[in-house]
Amino acid sequence: MDSDIKAIAWDFDGVLNRNVVAGRFVWSDRLEEDLGIPVQTFQDGVFDERFLDVISGKRDLKVHLEEWLALRGHTVDASALLDYWFEKDDLKDPLTLDLLERLAERDILQVIATNNEARRAAYIEHRAGFGERVSHVFSSGRIGHAKPEAAFFRHVVETLGFAPEEILLIDDSARNVRAAEALGWKAFHFTEETRGKLHSILGL
Repeated sequence: MDSDIKAIAWDFDGVLNRNVVAGRFVWSDRLEEDLGIPVQTFQDGVFDERFLDVISGKRDLKVHLEEWLALRGHTVDASALLDYWFEKDDLKDPLTLDLLERLAERDILQVIATNNEARRAAYIEHRAGFGERVSHVFSSGRIGHAKPEAAFFRHVVETLGFAPEEILLIDDSARNVRAAEALGWKAFHFTEETRGKLHSILGL
């Protein structure tokens, strides 16, 4: 790892959390069987154009779900759906979790930089336990901007007090990687093909 790197910013979904397989969020595989909600119906209805406002903190996720459930005539409570979603979506990646824990023994700051709204960010911190593993959880819902927006990355830089080139982003989105690099960050594109190289990149 470059000696000038002082902080590592881990993306969450698809990196620390192995919940994305071939572009599919695997937590929803039993959604219809368990709650009677067809997966495609859920994806089309919930992840619509308004979901960008959810991710950036302008619209509450629970309200978003309540309105969709009422529109579709589902009797599932929004809070119960959120609990189900977050618990089923808690699929820590053994590889990256091991690297994160090994890096904790070194003098390097580790944070999470994720496109998640405030409710799931709180789950990641407290229920999933990452609040004890990293120094800060930067989430789009709290910041008001989502990756790959420059404002997201600038917020992280300003909060940490490091120069952009002193921060390494590990992200599964090529767009996010390019955006970070354009702002002077170092970045690693984490994919199924590159995940095996992360040990050497981090010097572990």
